[in-house]
Amino acid sequence: MGRIYGSLTAFAAAALMASTVVTGIARATPTDTETYCAVRSGREPERALPEDVGFDSARLDAALRFASERNRFNVQVFRHNCLVGAGPNNDRTDTVAWNIWSSTKSVVSVLVGMAWDRGRIDLDAPIDRYLPAGLGDAEHRSITVENLLTETSGMRVGVLTEGITGVIPLDPNSAVQALGVPLDNPPGTAFSYSQRNVDLLAYVLESAIGEPLQQFAQRELFDPLGIARGDYYWARDRAGHTYGYAHLMIPPDDFAKLGLLVSNDGRWGARQLVSEEYLRKARTPSRANSCYGYLFWIGPGCAEIAAFMPADIVSMAGLGMQNVFMIPSLDLMVMWTGVYGNVSSQGLSGIVQNTSELPHEFFRRLFAAMVDNPIPDPGPYVEPPLRLDPGRLVDGNILLAVFGVGPSAYPGCNVFSCLNYPLAPPFADTAPGCAILVCLGDAPGTPGIR
Repeated sequence: MGRIYGSLTAFAAAALMASTVVTGIARATPTDTETYCAVRSGREPERALPEDVGFDSARLDAALRFASERNRFNVQVFRHNCLVGAGPNNDRTDTVAWNIWSSTKSVVSVLVGMAWDRGRIDLDAPIDRYLPAGLGDAEHRSITVENLLTETSGMRVGVLTEGITGVIPLDPNSAVQALGVPLDNPPGTAFSYSQRNVDLLAYVLESAIGEPLQQFAQRELFDPLGIARGDYYWARDRAGHTYGYAHLMIPPDDFAKLGLLVSNDGRWGARQLVSEEYLRKARTPSRANSCYGYLFWIGPGCAEIAAFMPADIVSMAGLGMQNVFMIPSLDLMVMWTGVYGNVSSQGLSGIVQNTSELPHEFFRRLFAAMVDNPIPDPGPYVEPPLRLDPGRLVDGNILLAVFGVGPSAYPGCNVFSCLNYPLAPPFADTAPGCAILVCLGDAPGTPGIR
């Protein structure tokens, strides 16, 4: 499909950034002098010149080069669905499958929405409805699907020790292991960023839809977007269940498609893949955390979102800054991948804590590249005092639980056996060429766009 030029009322044409209300969000609309593109399921997105959508080419190029100098291996800027800016290293990284880490959580959220749209899962239901009889105690079984989506299950958190046994990988059955993690708070009362929480959600979703999660994802989500099964690798635990918290390794070109889908309120061309109603819920802050919806980060100053950003910003956020930033009021979407790249005067702890430094400096430059600069320059990033407590990232009992030891262990589940589930050897699920961060190599089974 060719470029589609906006047809607007005289009122809308009078302003460069007119807006229309879509699902309760003020959404930017191109003027009759700007270009609007159609999303594509093919390999190449529709492109436009920066000037066609309100950017200055030289300034946009400077912003992209700045990002590439800060460990951003791939950067893509979309406006009105048009790809208008690409990082200088994109030609080498566009097609390479890369671990998007916790941005995987947002993909799980979209899949839950698709199941909810089809009447396959009830967001208000306790997971008792979907778990096999006898699995988990009454307190854990009282957790609702929505509690899992909002990270309010109440589970104890040890972010690093929860995740390390998926990286190695040793986990016998991450969902069963989640049911052994003590609850520090009653379900639904407090936000706690638990990795096991989302693994449990992925398992509950599988149970609700009655088929493997990746089979459902491929048919209902990835195929319509043109994401081939060989493009990506999505790790499973040794019982064969897909990780929900991380380990979707997907090329940036395909990651960007997921961002465009959410940016377009779940519509892909003529098809509504996930409902506007679900995404409205997903992009609404929970009562427990004004920065978090259904596994999406929401609002200025939240996670890697700079404090001066527009109020309607939503993001997917993964370790090391694997991000999609979506700003409906500007009809702007930015996707990037890399390994940190933020600068701190406070050493490693500062780099881990102050991840909004790089987005702050990049978006200063990006907004300045817009002809009608929508955000006044906030000035250079001011680094806050160090408040990170590394001890909060570690819980030794969660690590020991994998070996069947300690108060977080689920009875009868350890690295050697887990209830009656058959366990594959460690690394049995790993795709050729894939290791922790990335999938590389020429082996036929190595994921990536070919």
